[in-house]
Amino acid sequence: MKLSRQTRLYIALGLAQVAALAVLAWFAERQVALGPTDKLGWRPFTWPLSTERAPAGRAYSGEDHDVYVWLTLNGLGSSGDCPEGIASDEALERAVDIRLLDPRFAPVGPGERLRVTDLVGWTRVYVHRRNNKSLRYGEAVAVPYKCDVITAIINGDSRDPAKRKAAHEFLESNTVQVWINKQLEGR
Repeated sequence: MKLSRQTRLYIALGLAQVAALAVLAWFAERQVALGPTDKLGWRPFTWPLSTERAPAGRAYSGEDHDVYVWLTLNGLGSSGDCPEGIASDEALERAVDIRLLDPRFAPVGPGERLRVTDLVGWTRVYVHRRNNKSLRYGEAVAVPYKCDVITAIINGDSRDPAKRKAAHEFLESNTVQVWINKQLEGR
């Protein structure tokens, strides 16, 4: 029995709707697994960095910055920085490699102390010139907790103090702190 043109069209439209619903369900499941957008507008997205050079963490996108946060367990134990924490540019370089984003990043100047909640770490701004001659800025942040290291790369315009402050406040937010506490549970 041969199907009419109209019947074949209805079948094709029905299959297209089922396929569209399947794709929508997959996307919704993926977004739910990543977590909700917080009240300040930071949205989670999938981890973009190589897990060979940095452990998988959480990635968030805000209005002006992308923030990549990960936790290195016993990250200071092997480097000898555990008693002192991270208090120099050299210790920061050992803890976080901003060149994960782009190998052309170079430091703008010396780093500085940074307080995240009740922990004190180190931060440093980096820059590189893109192929179109524009500048791209990033910031490396490392904060020790015992001998573990909470590490973040802030990808965005790190020259503006207000934008840097917004990114630093996000690191202190419940969104990041809850994730870090979950990672440290059971240790």
